[in-house]
Amino acid sequence: MPINTLESLPWRGSHHDFCRERLESLLEQAGVRIDGDRPWDIRVHDPAFFRRMFADASLGLGESYVDGWWDCDRIDEFICRVVRAGLADRFRSWRDVAAALQARLFNLQHAARAFHVGQRHYDIGNDLYSRMLDRRMIYSCGYWKNAATLDEAQEAKLDLVFRKLGLEPGMRVLDIGCGWGGAAKFAAEKYGVEVHGVTVSAEQARYAREICQGLPVTIELKDYRDIDGRFDRAYSLGMFEHVGCKNYATYMKVVADRLADDGLFLLHTIGINTSDNHGNPWVERYIFPNSMLPSIAQIGAATENRLVMEDWQNFGPDYDRTLLCWCDSFERHWPSLRPRYGDRFYRMWRFYLLSFAGAFRARYIQLWQIVLSPKGLPQRYDAPR
Repeated sequence: MPINTLESLPWRGSHHDFCRERLESLLEQAGVRIDGDRPWDIRVHDPAFFRRMFADASLGLGESYVDGWWDCDRIDEFICRVVRAGLADRFRSWRDVAAALQARLFNLQHAARAFHVGQRHYDIGNDLYSRMLDRRMIYSCGYWKNAATLDEAQEAKLDLVFRKLGLEPGMRVLDIGCGWGGAAKFAAEKYGVEVHGVTVSAEQARYAREICQGLPVTIELKDYRDIDGRFDRAYSLGMFEHVGCKNYATYMKVVADRLADDGLFLLHTIGINTSDNHGNPWVERYIFPNSMLPSIAQIGAATENRLVMEDWQNFGPDYDRTLLCWCDSFERHWPSLRPRYGDRFYRMWRFYLLSFAGAFRARYIQLWQIVLSPKGLPQRYDAPR
């Protein structure tokens, strides 16, 4: 029986009782119990939660957690089990249908909306991010192959990126979505390159300029579509998730136009297994507005006749560990953050970090590093690992 809308359910008895029984049956497939005693079981405090789940699907799940309607000791493991059981794709609300239609009709990530995610996510407070992230404030997946700490994993990731790009002193390098400038600073200091970074976050730009003073690094508050100049190398770490499928081809054309003929571009992005045209409704509303995850097919189509793929690496499980480190740091520093952000923010942010960790653990979403060249390298490309 499809469970995509509340109205499709054949009511017997009270709405709450029917919805609870139906949800219990579904969660049993994932090895999750309602009011059970295992860390991944959920404890329901408000019976309205059951109807809300069928009415609002993933949006209702996140909102009801923030509202305090349910709790779980291990949200990450709960989400992982639900996703692995295929339940995430079985819940669809009318809002999901409307979001898909809106995304089909309109370009939700057009240039006029480019700065929304900066204002609503990245600008909310450098105090938050400085406490949650590593010492360089790198807000993307670490590389845990030989790392024991978050600082080590992020430095290893940056070094992996720049070794893949073959950086050499004097090169001009473009950083698309430069964040708080940690990657640009590292590249300039360790590899002796000149870096030009762009971001849509005013707070990121201000912070990046401060930490990169005295280095050959320039930072601009600018949309990727407005980048000019010519570069030997380019990279983008965790920014492509904001581009949107209607703009993937434009993005790749910008990269191709900005690169020297013998240049290289590294795209570091979260990816999803199945193509879609919009993001998760809860994530779009509360965390990353106008965001969506690309698929292999969508990236491939966007690069066709524009760039040549030299290498593709997936280390998605490393993002699970990275997110758990971020959540641990966030919770340890929460007492100092609480007066400014408040308890609802705590629940929202915790749900965000842990639900993403669970989705990566379930391998529902991935982390890709893709190396591309404008015309194809004349020699074989052997990527560092």
